[in-house]
Amino acid sequence: MRLHVTPLRRLWRDTRGAAALEFGILLPVFIPLVLGIMQFGQLFWTQTALQHAVDMAARCATVDAATCGSTSSTQTYAATQAYGLTFPDGTFAATAAACGNQVTATYTFPFMGAAWFSAASVNLSAQSCYPV
Repeated sequence: MRLHVTPLRRLWRDTRGAAALEFGILLPVFIPLVLGIMQFGQLFWTQTALQHAVDMAARCATVDAATCGSTSSTQTYAATQAYGLTFPDGTFAATAAACGNQVTATYTFPFMGAAWFSAASVNLSAQSCYPV
């Protein structure tokens, strides 16, 4: 006696296209995960660049008066020391503090995809003081 296989049962047992279905289910999860990892890497790179820039500018303000003799020249110098990132000069502030020459930076880091997430940006800050 031969079993009669209905078309619905045949379709249920068919495994062709399973990989495409799994890919379609996982892709909407995988792409935001990868983009999020890249975005946080860029955030940490920007924070490191800010910290390096204020460290170098505070040192320059103390050691090299020819290059960093004024507040504006120290700000410009700090902007050039940011690991290849471009920050406006107004991101940095240079002052004479009790600890020596102090340089601070504040920068608003914009996340890509800000329209989809409530945290559209993060405020980053860095400061350094080099003794006189």
